Amino acid sequence: MSTTTDKGSGRGLEVRSIDYVPLDERHGKVSHIGPLWFVSNAQIATLAVGLISITTGGNLIWSLLAIAIGVLVGTLFMAAHSSQGPQLGLPQMIQSRPQFGYIGALLVWLFAYLQYAGFNIFNTILAGQAISESINFGSQNLWFWVVTVVAVVIALFGYDLIHAFERYLTYLTIIMLALLTIAAVKLAIPAGAYNLADFHLVPFLGQLGVAAGYQISWAIYVSDYSRYLPPASGRGTFRWTFWGSALGGIWVMFLGAYIGAAAGENFETIGSIKSTAEQLFGGFGGIALIVAALGLVSVTALNMYGGSLTLISSIDSVRQIRPTLRLRIITISITALISVVLANLASSDFLANFNDFLLLVLYFFIPWTAVNLTDYFIVRKGHYAIAEIFKPDGIYGRWGWPGIISYLVGFVVMIPFFSAGKLFVGFIAHAIDGADISLFIGLPVSAGLYWLMTRRIDVDAETRMAEAEAAAVEAAAHQHILP
Repeated sequence: MSTTTDKGSGRGLEVRSIDYVPLDERHGKVSHIGPLWFVSNAQIATLAVGLISITTGGNLIWSLLAIAIGVLVGTLFMAAHSSQGPQLGLPQMIQSRPQFGYIGALLVWLFAYLQYAGFNIFNTILAGQAISESINFGSQNLWFWVVTVVAVVIALFGYDLIHAFERYLTYLTIIMLALLTIAAVKLAIPAGAYNLADFHLVPFLGQLGVAAGYQISWAIYVSDYSRYLPPASGRGTFRWTFWGSALGGIWVMFLGAYIGAAAGENFETIGSIKSTAEQLFGGFGGIALIVAALGLVSVTALNMYGGSLTLISSIDSVRQIRPTLRLRIITISITALISVVLANLASSDFLANFNDFLLLVLYFFIPWTAVNLTDYFIVRKGHYAIAEIFKPDGIYGRWGWPGIISYLVGFVVMIPFFSAGKLFVGFIAHAIDGADISLFIGLPVSAGLYWLMTRRIDVDAETRMAEAEAAAVEAAAHQHILP
């Protein structure tokens, strides 16, 4: 399905941030969601995710199976969040207020902002290294700043430019990945790489968990990029998000696993990509790295955009504000500055740090995604009083104790199952040789507990209030004030 409207098509700098998008400003094709999430996943940082099993003793065939299962499982949750955008017309994080409360949502927003900054540090490092290696001009630190400035410009123009940039970059990315795949097939793979009998539980679960966590980590801002679509776009948004993200993730993680298996202990992210590409024809290594760097620039812009929305949401929870263009510029600049400064200070042990970071992301957002999706699809079935989300004393309250308690309990029961590299290994994970199954603990516990604690919510009354306030919400949005 391809739902389209030209009303409100954005030009110039985007004005809206955390405020509701009125119906007559909804625009775009739902099919544009697919290229956006394909390119966001089809970049170097994703390639590194495919190495987890290989670097911990797993063979290639089981690594590929773990990647496929993990990506498909994680993307289900991501795509479900994406479908919320057209229905609500709100950014993802502001949607946490009905579950966690006007102030209580700050709990998850803190972790969300840490994710934006963390991923941008790694993305900036990789992009700078890729460009420096491909053109042999300027220092990596110089390119860190160049990448950041370009990403800031894209993020400032906002939603429409982000979609357009990702859409056109899709063509280059597919061509580059196809050629890189042909080059990778020429690599020599160790004996036993496809031996199904050579199964090791710990590397398999580690790879599955990190692949799923990587996909779930997109969930905190996925509907930021679908909120301008018409309300009827929900199902199409789910499909395009799922297949765009899953195909991009699986393709690039597979490449990572394959190149990693061939390189063994000699694997080095940028160097191995370049040397693999050179197997096809001379000069392709530099071309591949430039295209890959463009992909990293695009996803860095996404993180700056999402980080800005999260900062504005957090400020609004402490002190009600008008979400102006000036505030967008300030918050994007703050997010960019944090990322580029820390990128210049980051350690060189990229792969190990990235693995541990992904695990931490998974741990923090598994309980949140369980609570948010349970509330949206099971408890309230997509019916929210938009105006009340922006009222400190509205029907959702300052503190949403069912969401907060369900989140904290879900997180706590996951702790014994954590296996985060050198950072922490829980006693149950230790007893099963470091296998990490915390994903399968936190999800049902948080979801089930939240469902039990919200049985008395009068959803019908909330729905009637939403209908009564609908006209006022549209009017407030046209005046560019929060409802």
